[in-house]
Amino acid sequence: MRVSPLRRLATLATTLGLTSLGLLGAGAAPAQAAIKDCPAGYFCAWKTDNGTGTMFKTNTDKATLGAWDNTFRSVVNHTSKFACLYDDPKHGPAGSVSVWDPDPKGTEWGHSGGTVSSLRLVPTSRECVLPVYPRWYSSVAPRAAGFGDLDADRRADVLVRDKAGRLWFLPGDTTGKLVGTGGWNAFDSLVRHGDFTGDGREDVLAREASTGKLWLYSGTGTGSLGARKLLGGGWNAMSRIVGAGDLTGDGRADVLAVEKSTGKLWLYPGTATGGLGVRKLLGSGGWNGINALVGAGDMNGDGRADLIAREASTGKLWLYPGKAGSLGPRVLSGSGSGWKLMDTFLGVGDVNGDGRADLVTTTTSDFVSPECRGVGCQLVHTGRGNGALEPGVVVDTDWWDLNGLF
Repeated sequence: MRVSPLRRLATLATTLGLTSLGLLGAGAAPAQAAIKDCPAGYFCAWKTDNGTGTMFKTNTDKATLGAWDNTFRSVVNHTSKFACLYDDPKHGPAGSVSVWDPDPKGTEWGHSGGTVSSLRLVPTSRECVLPVYPRWYSSVAPRAAGFGDLDADRRADVLVRDKAGRLWFLPGDTTGKLVGTGGWNAFDSLVRHGDFTGDGREDVLAREASTGKLWLYSGTGTGSLGARKLLGGGWNAMSRIVGAGDLTGDGRADVLAVEKSTGKLWLYPGTATGGLGVRKLLGSGGWNGINALVGAGDMNGDGRADLIAREASTGKLWLYPGKAGSLGPRVLSGSGSGWKLMDTFLGVGDVNGDGRADLVTTTTSDFVSPECRGVGCQLVHTGRGNGALEPGVVVDTDWWDLNGLF
């Protein structure tokens, strides 16, 4: 797949299906081809169209190719990483980039076009043209650190999981740091918000897909996560798990969960020991009709954590105001087909520094605007402080090819 230097724009991000990338003419090699000679763990290339003759091979990045510059005709990526083939030397951004899927079996090969001058081997395809994590910026909030703030700097921050299973902390100043080196793809639900341990630091909950176990990862106050603690099993019975902050008013973080089989909404109150107490029914049914659910902080200015939900059938966005141990009657927060074009809803508190909780979204492939189109546009919907939201404003375009953000 040829990628233009403007790939970072969501106009082209819609092509990010990444299925069969680079497999031009993929299939079984002709009998005379030497594809089988490419060693495991190497990227290989030939100057012929059928993979015969002298073979180039490498298992490291190459800023220049020397005598092999602009000569690749047949290639195979016999590695577990993505191969990024650049028209320019030194992985330059001006020319096009070909992205080749990992092929641990070393059986898929194709034609590169012959214009390759440098290459890299990277864990995720987005790293061929972008930083491993997206840019995230938030203003300093006027109040003390709180909801959505893992490092207590009064900026709303974000955790991002990439497709290689690494976890990145984005503090709000466009930088990021690695806080989980791998293995995070084992979880099918990653949850903020709230201080569950009572140490004044925000923690993270994670559900293990294979077992249904729910784990508590204690926050360190620096954006990193400490040792984990098992909260219990059986959580694979829930379709959605949401950290909504303190709903009961006892100063402890609580959890909401939707039961798959019944569509019931349950409140699991936080306990003084860092666990979850006896659950309480909040909604007797119908919650399976919600396809996005987020604890967004205090959206209406009453000092209680609220819940935002998108109705699957209509795309309407509803605010469920937090009450003492319950939720109040829902209020329409947004209508229209635009909300159906949002892929991820992110509640991290005050993003723009005006003292009101906001909502952040990323888009699906159907999204179109003058500023951005397709997958990975990021919008900020400014909260008005009364539960309503301003129209979303596109603030970035590189939130694609990720595996979760919260």
